[in-house]
Amino acid sequence: MSTPSRFAIAASIALAACASQPAVKGKAPAFGAPASPEEIARYDISVPRSGAGLPKGSGTAREGARVYEQKCQACHGAKGAGKPADALVGGLGTLASKTPLRTVGSYWPYATTLFDYVRRAMPLTAPLSLSDDEVYAVSAYLLYLNGVIAEDLAMNAQSLPQVKMPNRDGFVSDWPPRAHN
Repeated sequence: MSTPSRFAIAASIALAACASQPAVKGKAPAFGAPASPEEIARYDISVPRSGAGLPKGSGTAREGARVYEQKCQACHGAKGAGKPADALVGGLGTLASKTPLRTVGSYWPYATTLFDYVRRAMPLTAPLSLSDDEVYAVSAYLLYLNGVIAEDLAMNAQSLPQVKMPNRDGFVSDWPPRAHN
């Protein structure tokens, strides 16, 4: 008998044995408590490409350089060069090559996506720990390093959605067009 046949027979016997076990009666497992409205609000921080829901605050690339050096550089390298984590700077014109470099400047289509990601996921060891001003500043710094904005341009809820990323038009939707009512 071949090994796959033996495996199929053993799996069938194990499934039959499990199916014949009686249900365990008792108290249902307690998987936590319902989330309060305050808890939900603390985690309901998504920012779409339009920028709706961006918080108050602001930051420039100069301010962001200090925050980056303290909280980002250990993983993303000096000036976003990468190592040990991904590079955040460079890669313009490489996406169609055999060795594309997907960075904030070469790949990401919206600056609001950068803010949203940094805010919710960085630094890796302490997500959600940066203030809104720090997130605006780090976002401005990365946009500046990628040549997208000027060093003294303040990023905030009004200016960030206006930033035109180099790859904004580089994405094509696989979804069929929707009928508009």
